[in-house]
Amino acid sequence: MAGRRWGFGVAALVPLLAGLVGCGGPSPADRATADVQRLLDRRAAAVVDRDERAYARTGTATDFRRLRAVPVAGWSYRVTALRRSGDTATADAELRYSVAGYDRAPVTAGRTLRLSRDAEGRWSVVDDRPARKSAQQLWDQGTVRIVRGTHSLVLGVGQSDPSLRGYAELADRAVPAVSDAWGARWSGRVVVLVPKSLEGMAGLLGSPASSYRGIAAVTTGETGARARAPADRIIVNPDAFALLGSLGEQVVVTHETTHVATRARTTAATPLWLSEGFADWVGYRSVGRTPADAAPELTRAVDRGRLPAALPADEDFGFTGDSGRLARAYESGWTACRMIADRWGESRLRAFYRAVGAHDERAGAVEDAMREVLGTTPEAFTEQWREYLRTQLG
Repeated sequence: MAGRRWGFGVAALVPLLAGLVGCGGPSPADRATADVQRLLDRRAAAVVDRDERAYARTGTATDFRRLRAVPVAGWSYRVTALRRSGDTATADAELRYSVAGYDRAPVTAGRTLRLSRDAEGRWSVVDDRPARKSAQQLWDQGTVRIVRGTHSLVLGVGQSDPSLRGYAELADRAVPAVSDAWGARWSGRVVVLVPKSLEGMAGLLGSPASSYRGIAAVTTGETGARARAPADRIIVNPDAFALLGSLGEQVVVTHETTHVATRARTTAATPLWLSEGFADWVGYRSVGRTPADAAPELTRAVDRGRLPAALPADEDFGFTGDSGRLARAYESGWTACRMIADRWGESRLRAFYRAVGAHDERAGAVEDAMREVLGTTPEAFTEQWREYLRTQLG
């Protein structure tokens, strides 16, 4: 024991005995944390067992009713901090959960729970909400409805069943199209989240709504998870999605599904022009659109003599409000990938993507992959791409 005093006599023994008594058990704070952890363990077990009564015995059951339809395979909390004030407390916790049949790795979310203690010393949950700076979960926004497709699971809030079935049909067409273009070595399943509005989409992403205005959908997921597929989600902006025609809807969902399929091969070494360009290449691969139709902003730039000097940088893909710049970035990535498929073949395009992602860092990744897979250099590739734009869009 730190600070132990050795000596003789009663005076010397008093501090020692006090220290020994103090080591006899956990502090009240530790006991409260352990009690709350056990409470949340019971709450998690009730979610997995789909036992609303058991869940209600741990506190408020509003969340249970909202997420009742979600096919949960795993659910657990880990208390990371507890702040007490008499018979009330606030717990910070890490929630980990997975969707049955779709997630090989769990979703992790920060949660803040308010608790109260009754006269018999038992804790219960009063409120469970996203932690500060953490994204919402879909059930935070309302009661979740689900539609199962052949290759998809669509979860929505504030959406009708026919609307959710429409998203499932788009995803069910996207999955085989992506497998045909990328290869079958991925899960072949997607989870699509459809909130009620743009604001709901922003809440699920933990960002301001202004960041995604005009963006029809995004895909979440950890890049570079080579050992196991992460828990990807395609999150729809229903406000922007409603402005698309049937072809645009399919291209968007196929694009986002491509991100799910390629996630394990997409790393910090992969530039956005390649990951976004490849996803667009898959999205447009079978729809019969001409380059000028699929790349209108870049076509206008070429017509005006403003041929890009280089492939877009990552920052060109930022949602900054400059829609023209963003469109040209996506179109540039798409035309670069389309050129690889046209001139080197689709198998080389796939090999190039994998070779870039195999690097641990960005430096040298594209250069090495171009040399080893395409037999060229970034400088020569850029000049070929600029000439490709002249011939395809000019």
